[in-house]
Amino acid sequence: PYIKQCKEGDPHIIKCLIDAVHHLSPYLASGIPEIELPPVEPFRMEELSLSLTTGPNGYKVTLSDIDIFGASNFTINKLKLSENGKPFEAEIYMPELRINSKYSSSGVLIILPASGKGSFHGRFGSVTATVRGKTSTNVKEGKKYLHVDALNFDMKVKTINMGVKNVYRNSRILVEAMNLFLRENGQEVLHVMTPQLRNKLSHLFVSISNQLLTHVPLDTFYVPKNSSVSAAS
Repeated sequence: PYIKQCKEGDPHIIKCLIDAVHHLSPYLASGIPEIELPPVEPFRMEELSLSLTTGPNGYKVTLSDIDIFGASNFTINKLKLSENGKPFEAEIYMPELRINSKYSSSGVLIILPASGKGSFHGRFGSVTATVRGKTSTNVKEGKKYLHVDALNFDMKVKTINMGVKNVYRNSRILVEAMNLFLRENGQEVLHVMTPQLRNKLSHLFVSISNQLLTHVPLDTFYVPKNSSVSAAS
């Protein structure tokens, strides 16, 4: 049921492929046990380390046990297929990504010693991601399978809301200072996060894509001309 077929030679093949990925979205959210694909809601990242101010006592934050919600709620606005060895390209829109994690911090923030631990939450609104990737095919037991070799993506975020709470042994003044800093410097904090976030998300999406593609022969979802193959999933 999670496979929506497209046929070779379809004059509206791009629309069909986009619809097929949109059809897959709720299955990604809850996971597909028969192919050992875990749910992507939430998907978990282990750690991000951020240096937010410079100097010997610079303010550093480490986020850990990061849960990200909202990645399965996406719309593909544009899709350009790979041609002549060039990467495929897609523009993906997500209304909102939410992050919940533990955090620990060290250094000086504004003029206050800011070492502490607690919980971090972030809300990123209107996220637009540009994804570029390369694929290859391989043959297994006489059937051809698609494989994602590499993915790169950039993202732009329209609105950002970040904050900390449940801060261990920290004063109300410090918590307010930290939240003020995060509120007023949201885009700068995201800019510091982005290289690590981009790298980790690229690896994650490659893993998810290949877990799916390893179990689904190419001609199951991209049916060759003059074929009577039907979806078995």
